[in-house]
Amino acid sequence: MKKLLLLALFLFFPLLTFSQDDQEQITIDFQAISRKSALLTIEKKSSYHFFYDATWLDTFKDSVSGSYQKKSLKIVLDDLFKKTTLNYFITGNKVILTNNSLLFETLPSDYFGKTTLESTSDSNTEKPVFYQQYDSITSSKKNATLLLIGKESKKANQKMFTLSGQIRNAKTGEVIPNLLVRVRNKKYTCTSDKNGSYSLDLPYGLNTIQTESLNYATFSKKVMVYSDGNLDISVSESINQLKEVLVKGKKNQSTRTAIAGVTTLSSEGIKNIPLILGERDLLKVATTLPGIKTTGEGSAGFNVRGGKEDQNLILLDNAVLYNPAHFFGFFSALNPYTTSKVAIYKGSIPAEFGGRLSSVFDISTKNGSFSTFSGEGGIGPVTSTISISTPIIKDHSSLVVGGRATYSGWILRSLRESTLQNSQASFYDGIVKYNHKWNANNSLETSFYYSKDAFSISSDSLYKYSNRLFTMKWEHQFTTKNKAAFIVTNSEYQFNIDYETTGLNSFDYGYKINETQFITKLTYLFNKKHKLNYGLSSKVYQINPGYLTPKNSQSPLTPVTIDKEKGLESAFYLSDNYKITDKLLLDIGLRYSIYSALGVASPRIYEPNTPKSDATVVSVKKYVNNSVFKTYGGLEPRLAARYFITDNFSVKAGYDKTYQYIHLLSSNTTQSPTDTWKLSDLNVKPQSAEQYSLGLYKDLSEAVYEVSIEGYYKKTKNILDYKVGADLFLSKNIETQLLQGKGKAYGIEFLLKKEIGRLNGWLGYTYSRTFIKLDSPFNEEKVNNGNFFAANFDKPHDVSAVLNWKFTKRFSFSSNFVYQTGRPITYPIGAYTYGNAEYTLYSDRNKFRIPDYYRLDVGFNIEGNHKLKKLAHSFWNLSVYNVLGRNNPYSIYFITKTGQIKAYKTSIFAIPVPTISYNFKF
Repeated sequence: MKKLLLLALFLFFPLLTFSQDDQEQITIDFQAISRKSALLTIEKKSSYHFFYDATWLDTFKDSVSGSYQKKSLKIVLDDLFKKTTLNYFITGNKVILTNNSLLFETLPSDYFGKTTLESTSDSNTEKPVFYQQYDSITSSKKNATLLLIGKESKKANQKMFTLSGQIRNAKTGEVIPNLLVRVRNKKYTCTSDKNGSYSLDLPYGLNTIQTESLNYATFSKKVMVYSDGNLDISVSESINQLKEVLVKGKKNQSTRTAIAGVTTLSSEGIKNIPLILGERDLLKVATTLPGIKTTGEGSAGFNVRGGKEDQNLILLDNAVLYNPAHFFGFFSALNPYTTSKVAIYKGSIPAEFGGRLSSVFDISTKNGSFSTFSGEGGIGPVTSTISISTPIIKDHSSLVVGGRATYSGWILRSLRESTLQNSQASFYDGIVKYNHKWNANNSLETSFYYSKDAFSISSDSLYKYSNRLFTMKWEHQFTTKNKAAFIVTNSEYQFNIDYETTGLNSFDYGYKINETQFITKLTYLFNKKHKLNYGLSSKVYQINPGYLTPKNSQSPLTPVTIDKEKGLESAFYLSDNYKITDKLLLDIGLRYSIYSALGVASPRIYEPNTPKSDATVVSVKKYVNNSVFKTYGGLEPRLAARYFITDNFSVKAGYDKTYQYIHLLSSNTTQSPTDTWKLSDLNVKPQSAEQYSLGLYKDLSEAVYEVSIEGYYKKTKNILDYKVGADLFLSKNIETQLLQGKGKAYGIEFLLKKEIGRLNGWLGYTYSRTFIKLDSPFNEEKVNNGNFFAANFDKPHDVSAVLNWKFTKRFSFSSNFVYQTGRPITYPIGAYTYGNAEYTLYSDRNKFRIPDYYRLDVGFNIEGNHKLKKLAHSFWNLSVYNVLGRNNPYSIYFITKTGQIKAYKTSIFAIPVPTISYNFKF
C-alpha cells in the first residue's frame, strides 16, 4: 500500500521532474524568529507554498535570522534547515518538507524486486534507501520500529558515521557500564564506559543495533543512518529461571585498559564482606586491596603507595570530601545505599585529576529512577540507614534522598560505667541528588551532602565537626563526537571544640576550610584510534586557620585569631587514548597546574640560609585582598601504556608527575578530625611526586580468575614534617615549626581475584617501604642526622584475604583476614641529667616498631526468598569482628612513675565483636 502511495505522490505533482535550479529569485529578511514563522514569511513574499508536518518544526526551538537580496529559494532553505534534520523538495511553486530523508525523482532499478532487508557487508549501498520497503517487516517486531538518524544528503560522500548515546537501567535510571553494543550481522561493536556512554561506528543506510548482557534484556532497534546521531538506550533487568549459570567475560577490564593500578568497587558487590558493627563500607573494603593501608585500627585516613593521608583526593560527585570518616574512622562518611561505586586510581592517575600526589577516590552517588518509586535501607546495632528514589517528572527527572544516623550516644549512657554517664557520641549524614534530562543532548545533575559528628567521652570538651558539599553538573552533547560537562562544586569542612569547666578557663576553639571550584570536561572522538579528553579547572581556597575565644569575660585566656589564608589553583589538561594497534594502547596526558597565594596576607621574610625562627625575621610584607604574592606551577605529564602479549595476558607501564599545593598539619600519628590544612605560600613550598609503575595482568581459566602483579617506585619533594617538639596549636607563624624534605617509596603488589562461582573473593599481598629524609645544614632542622628513616605508616608486609562461599542462592559464609607489619615508633632508651634536671633520651625517630597486627572476621549471610511479588526483599548479616580476640595494639606511649619510665599499650577492639544487621530493599 505504501508503495502505491509513493507512486501517487509522483503522479500528483506533474512538475516533479522539473529542475530545482529554475527558481524564482526572492528578497526577504527575518530576524530572530521561529522556522515556522520564516516559512510563513516566505509564502507571503513569494509564490511558493510549503507542505509539511507542523510537529517537525516544533522540535527545533532555536530562532533563525537572515537577510537575502534576490537569492534562489534553495539558498534560503539551505540556511534555514542547516541545523535541523529537515530536507526539502521543490516542484514548481510547491515545496515539500521531509524529516531526515530526501525525495528522489526516480526509483532505483531494483526497487520492486528488492527482497533483502539489510546488507551483510561492511558498507551499505550509496543508492537512495526507501525505508518504506521495510515497514511491513519491522512493524511486527517489538522494539524494531525504524529510527531515522541524522539528515540525508545528496552531496554526502561519507560512508561511515558515529552513533553515540548513554545506556541506562529502565527502572532505576542508573547508567550501565561495560554493556556490549553491536551491529547485527556486521563486525562493529563497542562497550559502554563508566558513565554508560557508548560510541559505535555504523555504515550508511539501514542497520540493526542491539545490546547483549546476561543481566539485562536484549534491546534491538533498526536505525536508518544518514549522518552522525544520538540514541539513548534504556534496558530492563533480565529475570531468568535457571538451574545454574556461569558467566565468563571475554577479557577483564584490568587486562584491557591502559591505566594500571585502578580498582572499582560497587556498594552491592561488597555486601557480604564482614566489617565492624555490620556496616557496608566501600572505603573500609578498599583498605583490603593491595597498596592501600591505614595507620591503625580506627584511623580516618588512607596511605596509598607510600603516601601520607593528605595526598589522597577523595571526590563525592566531583566535590572534595575533606574528612571521609565518622567517629574517628570507625564508620565511613558515605551512605552505602546511596553510593553507587568508587573508582580508585593509585597507579596511573588520569590527567583530568590533580592537586594530590598519591591517589584519587572518585565516588559516585546513585541516580534516581525515572519511572518507579523504590527504596533501600538497613538497621544495625549502632546505626540505621535509609535511601529513597522517586521520579519527579516521569522519564525526565528523578530524586534520591538518603540519610543515616547513629544511636551510639544512647548506648553509652545506658552502660553501667559511671564515667560514661555524661558522654555522648553521635553522627548523622544526609544526601539529596536530583537528575533532570531535558533531551538527548542536555542533562542536569545536582547533589547536596551534609554530615555532622559530635562526641565527648569522659571529658569536659565537646568535639564537633562537619562536612558540607554541593555540586552541579550540566552535560551537553554538541555533536555525536563532541560532548562536554560543566561542573560547579563547593566543599566545606569545619570543626569546633567547646570546652566547659567550672573555672574561668572555658573556651571555644574552631577551624574552617572552604573551596569553590569550576570544572570543564570535554571529550572528542577524533576517530577509531584517538579519543581526546581535555578541559580546565579552577578553584579558590579560603581557610580560617583557627581561633580561640574565652567564654568568660574574666578569663585569663587571651583571645587568638590566626590570619585567614586564600589561594587560587587552576589547571588545563589534555589526554589522548591512542590505539596504535590491537595490541598496543597508549593513554597520554599532559596537565599544567598553577597556584597563586592571595592576600590579605602578612608573610614574614627570613634571612637566607638560616633557620626560620623569630630571631631570623628580616621584615614583614603586607598584601591587600586578592593580590598575588607567590606563584607556583609546573607541567604534570601522565603516560600509561598497555601491550597484549597474548589475548588474555598484558603488560602495563606508567609514569606520573603530580603537584600538591595544600598540606595537612597533624600532631597525631593518625589523621584526626582536629587536623588542619595549610596552603602553600611564601615560606611553605608545594609538594611534588614522580611515580614509575610496571605491571603484568593475566586472565586464567577463561577469565574466571584474574591475577596481577604490579611494582612501583615513587620519589617525592617538599614533604611536610615537623621539628622536634613542634607546637602546632594556634601557631601564628607555623612555618617556624615545619620541615620539608624528600621521600621515597617502592613496593610490589600481588592480587588474585575470582568474582564468579560459588567461591569468590580475592587474595592480596603487598611488600612496600616508605622513607623520609629531613636534612639541613642546621641541627635544629635535621632529623636522624639527615638520613632516610621509615615513615609513620611504613608497614613492609600486608596480607589480606576476602572470601565468600555460597552454600545456596540464599545462604553464604564470608570471611576477611588481615595481617600487617607493626608501624614504626620512637622509644625512650634512657635518661640523662642536665642542669640538675633529668631528661628522657629517645631513640632515632621511628627506629622501633609496635607488634604486628592481624585480625579475622567472619560472617553468615541470609537472603530472603526471591519471590517477585513481595513488599520488600531482605538480607540478614550475622558477623563477628576480630573473632580470634586478638589484642592488637593501637598505640604505645610512655610515662614516668616513681622515677621509672613505663610503657602502656592501648587497643581498640581486644575482644570479638558480634553484630547482626537487617537490610531491606523495595
